[in-house]
Parts: sequence; C-alpha cells; structure tokens
Amino acid sequence: MIKITEKAIDVQKVIDTACSLGAGAVNVFIGTVRNTAHAKNVLWLEYEAYESMAVAEIKKIVDEASHRWPLLGSGVSHRIGTLKPGEVSVVVAVSTPHRRDSFEACQFIIDNLKEKAPIWKKEVFEDGEEWISAQPVRAVEAQS
Repeated sequence: MIKITEKAIDVQKVIDTACSLGAGAVNVFIGTVRNTAHAKNVLWLEYEAYESMAVAEIKKIVDEASHRWPLLGSGVSHRIGTLKPGEVSVVVAVSTPHRRDSFEACQFIIDNLKEKAPIWKKEVFEDGEEWISAQPVRAVEAQS
C-alpha cells in the first residue's frame, strides 16, 4: 500500500497492511504537524505533491528497502492539502522477522521519502509563510 491522500490517514489501516503472521516486529513512524517551527507559531501546513511521481518514487524506496532488509509487509500513506497542528501527515509501517531490521527499514523509508519524493510543504505562520524544501539527510549528517 502506497497512498497519497487529501483525507485523514487511517493509521491502523496502514499498520494492518504492513502486518504479517511471520513478523516478529512491526515498526511504525507517524509524522505529525507541530505547532511551532523556526521559533514561530504554525497555523497550518499545506502539502502538495506530484502524485503519480511520488507514488512511483516511494515504491522505488520500498523496493530498495526490501532488498536491504527482509520486509514481510509495508504500508506508506502521505497527506496532501491543508493540515493543522496535531494532524497526521505521514505514516510508514513495516514488518520484519526481527526488530532491528524493522527499525532500520522504517527509518530508511521515511528518510528517503523526505529526500526524494516530490512532496512539498508550505508552513503558514501568523506573520507569513515559507515553502520548505527538505534538505537531504546525508548532507545534514555530513555537516554534523
């Protein structure tokens, strides 16, 4: 399951899609809209996506994860449209036979989704707005 949606994400459905009876671990990342950024109050976020390309890119990321770790199941859903603080913006769920693989695969998928999928975010504040382009994770790690 890979889904881009304007509707609220059914977190349990994403988890259920990823679950497998052979799994010893199910790992879930739930991204939510925070109420502050850059020391400003966030009123809402606006997400836009090139949907067909985003789905295709996420599929490539999940496929790569399945070559690195023994994924038994996976599910990814990302919201687009206007989201207020507290709302769920993205859910990634994976199942694997063992927990370490589950944690690593889930992190790999969300990090690469943020870096590579054509999904854009605009933060709207009390005094303006700003389009946010995700900085590649690898570049951030290299700077540390």
